[in-house]
Amino acid sequence: MSRHCLNVEVNGDEVQMEVPSNRLLSDFLRQDLNLTGTKRGCETGTCGACSVMVNGKLVKSCLLLAVQADGASITTIEGLGDATSLHPLQRSFIECGGLQCGYCTPGMIMTAKALLDANPDPTEKEIREGLGANLCRCTGYNGIVDAVSRAAEVMRESR
Repeated sequence: MSRHCLNVEVNGDEVQMEVPSNRLLSDFLRQDLNLTGTKRGCETGTCGACSVMVNGKLVKSCLLLAVQADGASITTIEGLGDATSLHPLQRSFIECGGLQCGYCTPGMIMTAKALLDANPDPTEKEIREGLGANLCRCTGYNGIVDAVSRAAEVMRESR
């Protein structure tokens, strides 16, 4: 199996690592970098649990080879905030009950971040449409929509 020297920036840190050419980006993040917030759910790009940002664009990391991200800047859920300084989306998901089991949460938050980057003042309908490519089996989505709406408000106020 061929290998490739991968050079990427992940959550602000430069990473250089040799990886198999067929390594999925989701596996690179989880197995090689131990960034386990990125989940693999369906492995077909349907559920959105593996969503991350690559060069500022939302991607499903289970559909992208790590070598395709060579030279890119990648942001995972771990890059949004930490235990002492949560991103407004992370905080609002907690405060608004936007999670239950938590499996879909990292992908939902990354998708919501992409949505709010593009539209800082979305309507409820726009939030629901923006999250439409992510599946949650637990919450019924109302808490998630409330969380995104609240985070948008907080983020607008801090600008």
